[in-house]
Amino acid sequence: MDHQKTYHSTKIETDQGTITIEGPLSSDQLETYHFHEGLKAFRPPKKQLEALVQIADFDEGRILVARTDDTIIGYVTFLYPDPLERWSKFQMEDLLELGAIEVASPYRSYKIGSTLLKVSMLDPFMENYIIITTEYYWHWDLKGTGLNVWEYRHVMEKMMGAGGLKPMPTDDPEIASHPANCLLAYIGKNVPEESIKQFEELRFLGRTNQDWY
Repeated sequence: MDHQKTYHSTKIETDQGTITIEGPLSSDQLETYHFHEGLKAFRPPKKQLEALVQIADFDEGRILVARTDDTIIGYVTFLYPDPLERWSKFQMEDLLELGAIEVASPYRSYKIGSTLLKVSMLDPFMENYIIITTEYYWHWDLKGTGLNVWEYRHVMEKMMGAGGLKPMPTDDPEIASHPANCLLAYIGKNVPEESIKQFEELRFLGRTNQDWY
């Protein structure tokens, strides 16, 4: 599959200055920016930037960022699911995972997360993919936000909805282990029926002939 990528950008005016939302970016472009010290949800900031640079070099990898003049204060990643995850079972070329989305805490009141997703979906080639994300409550910043799991889940659903992703049922044991966990997905307009059926099977590996419409 030829993974085409078309750059898009927009700007948000805030009381902390202008924030540029842009991407997908190349590894060379990412390396010209600093990484905000508050971006530490998944690993230390320096290590996370290294991970983004690596993903940007993947054929299917997409990195979009939110930045000040020279500092990345938010980002979203798209790439193939981890080979050890169920979502890679059929090695579908047209299934991407929204692997991570993060915004530094001083900038979380400007809807940067939802804008990152909106800009991501401006690329018409995204209509050739099924895009998924898995949300687990133990990854959420409940302490930092003061939200309970259901409030945070609502926030995540609203933000992911900006990119067209909606909750979908699955029998995945890890997601089923807590009612706040969820799978969200977007099925692009150009995705063939065969891929949609494979995705249905992926979501219900423990069942057969599950009607999900």
